Amino acid sequence: IPGGNQRELARAKNLKKQQDAAKAKKKEGDPSKRMESDAEIMRRKQQEAEAKKAAAAAAGGAVPAPKK
Repeated sequence: IPGGNQRELARAKNLKKQQDAAKAKKKEGDPSKRMESDAEIMRRKQQEAEAKKAAAAAAGGAVPAPKK
């Protein structure tokens, strides 16, 4: 049967479409609550980075340059 992979291509395309829709749905909701939770996550990351720098400085090592 010629052209047999059309079904597979359509299935893969639909799967990607559904995943994108699910991702967009996650971002819905109350924007202020989402902003607050994002801010809390960033605060936690900053505290971890500062603790890591302080530990490196206490160990006497130079603080490594940030990766780009």
